[in-house]
Amino acid sequence: MQIRTINSRGNLFTFKTTDWDLNIYSIKGRRYNYIIDTGLGNGCIKAIMDYLKPCDIKTIVINTHYHWDHIWGNTAIKDSLLISHKLCYDMMIANWDSMLEKNRAYGFGEVTLRLPELVFEKELYFPEDRIRLFHTPGHSTDSISILDEEDQVLIIGDNIGDNMEDIFPNLECDNEIYYDTLKGYLTLDYNTCISGHNTLLTRENLETIINRMLTDSSHPF
Repeated sequence: MQIRTINSRGNLFTFKTTDWDLNIYSIKGRRYNYIIDTGLGNGCIKAIMDYLKPCDIKTIVINTHYHWDHIWGNTAIKDSLLISHKLCYDMMIANWDSMLEKNRAYGFGEVTLRLPELVFEKELYFPEDRIRLFHTPGHSTDSISILDEEDQVLIIGDNIGDNMEDIFPNLECDNEIYYDTLKGYLTLDYNTCISGHNTLLTRENLETIINRMLTDSSHPF
């Protein structure tokens, strides 16, 4: 596990698999601590919590979307609040068994279904910590992004590809919907971007990628 400190209150944890990197991000807020995605099982989150050490404020766990490599460690943090988009809840139920059967070999520690306790449709905001969650469909219809307004960090899940060579993600929605999500990212105030699998990006990096996506004739919008 590679650990990097991001700006004033974030930590980026990167796990290596034989096929791709996997990023999990944490934010230390004033009212809550936040863990964004939970990886391949409770083993991922245990390693992260061992590093972060116990604290006396509640942890909020956020799933950026329903895919197995982002939710398998959901049960690891006791007494946490799990949040996702409303669609994510339903898609976890519908796809859990098939995802587990197909990808079981990737599991790291215990893998048990835990469904979100709080869901939203458009946006959810935590004013004391200046953390904003908002619906950004693209890679999946339930995808959300998280903006840490205080640290100017944008977390976009799998809305870009797994590496710089394969920068276009697989889409589970119409191209036009993804186009709107990309345009929305260009309006936000941030200097650092974190995705589910790709390398750490600056705002300039992401803007270049987005402009390339929007003009690449092989991926017409």
